[in-house]
Amino acid sequence: MDQLILASGESSAPNPLVPNITEMIVVLLGFLVLLFIVVKFVVPMFEKTFAERAEAIEGGIAKAEKAQAEATAALEEYKQQLTDARTEANRIREEARAEGAQILAELKEKAAAEAARLTEQAHAQIEAERQAAVVSLRSEVGSLATTLAGRIVGESLEDDARAGRVVDRFLADLETQSAGVAQ
Repeated sequence: MDQLILASGESSAPNPLVPNITEMIVVLLGFLVLLFIVVKFVVPMFEKTFAERAEAIEGGIAKAEKAQAEATAALEEYKQQLTDARTEANRIREEARAEGAQILAELKEKAAAEAARLTEQAHAQIEAERQAAVVSLRSEVGSLATTLAGRIVGESLEDDARAGRVVDRFLADLETQSAGVAQ
């Protein structure tokens, strides 16, 4: 029987090379429904997710740029403060040096003034002691000269006025001799 069917050319099985119209319509409708669902629901979700990610990335980039700008500004401020601090430290150091030099000069000036005062005081004391010694020597030399002159002359020179004149003359002669030896 199979041979008969084959010989007659009629077959009950469809040809696999020729498409079946009903199947094509069903597949096409299924494809269109699926396409509608993808376009209506899936693509907008992908677009939304893509937009959120793009926005997050752009926001992250903006935040990073803002943080970078803030960090750069903070670094510049720190550098400026460091420069200001160094300048201030140098100014304070120079003021301290100047003040130290001024204090040293004042102390030297005070020491020089004190030394001059002490030297003047010592000169005054030496002069006073020299004057006292001269007065003391005059009185001793005068009494010795009076006694010696009295022995040489043979008379007493107890008279104060006469003794004073003799002593003054004797001392004047001594000073004249001293001045001549010194020259």
